[in-house]
Amino acid sequence: MDRIVVADDHPLFRAALGSALARAAPGAIIEETASLAGAREALGGGPVDLLLLDLKLSDSDGFAGLAEVRSDFPAVPVAVVSASEDGPTVRRALAFGAAGFIPKSATLQEMVEALEAILAGDNWSPPIPDADEDDVMEARIASLTPSQLKILIGLQQGRLNKQIAYDLGVTEATIKAHLTSVFRKLGVHNRTQAVIAAQALVLEG
Repeated sequence: MDRIVVADDHPLFRAALGSALARAAPGAIIEETASLAGAREALGGGPVDLLLLDLKLSDSDGFAGLAEVRSDFPAVPVAVVSASEDGPTVRRALAFGAAGFIPKSATLQEMVEALEAILAGDNWSPPIPDADEDDVMEARIASLTPSQLKILIGLQQGRLNKQIAYDLGVTEATIKAHLTSVFRKLGVHNRTQAVIAAQALVLEG
């Protein structure tokens, strides 16, 4: 029996997703939460077949939450649900590892079709225009290891090396070594440039 976690802070949209899931995955166990922390707790509580994740939650706004979940729970498919449905947002979500992108403007039938496809192991998203050739930073960030990603998020939050080291339970020297690899993968040379690059994690609009 499928276990599906719905992380969205809008009760009405959780209800809409529940209706779609009742048709796409009859009998599935559905757990609802309004926060990223709640989603992470659910993911840590046993096997999950699908996480439906809003990009704007009280404790997560943008792609950092998606990137963290994909790093820490790589076996769990994640479908993004979002009111922001422009081409760059959809492309970024897929680049950061989402198995699908369901616009909040989708009809009930479209949601059902998307959920059926994703639960079957396929990717699903609305049609999107081709990316610009130079729109590659999200792919570079997606290439970071889980530890490197957490360090980049720490930089984005303005935390010092020693603070990031404390957060991750490692030495400051380890953080400095990781930063060298982060800079190389992102194609930047210093913290300031890395923070600018990390704007790819921010949801626009």
